[in-house]
Amino acid sequence: MWRIFCNFARLFLIFMWKIYHQSIPECISALTQSPAMLRLQDVGMHCGCEYTAFPMFEGQRKYSRYDHSVGCALIVWHYTEDVRQAVAALLHDIATPTFAHVIDFLNGDHLRQESTEVGTREIIEQDDQIMAQLKEYHLGVDEVADYHQYPIADNDSPRLSADRLEYTLSNIINYHIGDEASVRGWYENLVVGRNEENETEMMFSDFRAAEGFALASLKTSYIYIADEDRFAMQTLAELLRRHIARGVLSRQDLYQTEQSVIGKLATDREAWEDWNRYRALHLIWRNSDHPQAKVICSKRRYIDPYVQGQGRVSALSTEYAEQLKRFLEMDMEEPLWGE
Repeated sequence: MWRIFCNFARLFLIFMWKIYHQSIPECISALTQSPAMLRLQDVGMHCGCEYTAFPMFEGQRKYSRYDHSVGCALIVWHYTEDVRQAVAALLHDIATPTFAHVIDFLNGDHLRQESTEVGTREIIEQDDQIMAQLKEYHLGVDEVADYHQYPIADNDSPRLSADRLEYTLSNIINYHIGDEASVRGWYENLVVGRNEENETEMMFSDFRAAEGFALASLKTSYIYIADEDRFAMQTLAELLRRHIARGVLSRQDLYQTEQSVIGKLATDREAWEDWNRYRALHLIWRNSDHPQAKVICSKRRYIDPYVQGQGRVSALSTEYAEQLKRFLEMDMEEPLWGE
């Protein structure tokens, strides 16, 4: 079953996918080969930061929206065995533009980071292969175009869902926060149950596992709002805005692949110089007095998992509660500059 991925999946991804579920069901594997899904192989999860020279992003494994989407689908299938929910999870990022949440910065939606979800239904309907597969499985577009309707696939932050779980576990490994044994142990401790509001949610059966995961996940949360991350995303957004205005790029180009966008930048001398300056970013200063330094805020992503029959980790663990408080109070109001 895994052989269909051999040409493009790396051992790390196969390892992660096998943690999520031992085999890939046909309802998922058939859809992974559609043109709209395959495009996501060249849309990164690191939102363009991996192209910079900031040390924190050096040596990152290639981790794409495609990798993430397959992982989400496998998690949902593992815990529900529901074709509708698994397919909705697989397709949830299908409208993601190049450089992902950088485009939220471009759109002025960097605090919510939801503008890149627009267009999912249209892309599904325009992909003949996806539509044929949906018909084969007797699925309507309404059942798979909005994964928010399925709480195992997605729910309100800071609850745990397949979407948050997948990128958190992958980045715990990517950034060397935890090891593979820990990731496997946390995943195997998860169950589906009812939370404090009697709503369905993925949750931990053991407090210690929940606390360990919560503390590790909070370390990834700091990465998503690190000075380097915010500055890189804002800088790339400004680069794209400038060269869209100049006619080097179009908005539609952002819905192709990252390599195609970079290729277009390479055709224009000024754009290519800007891109190479972006690639060279390696230092960051806080409270900079540089005339172009700016305050850059961003969405705070974190998970406060539920322990079955006990409550949220923040209410059960003093250590996590204190660390979460520090995270939520982290200052993002200081002007940043980088080079």
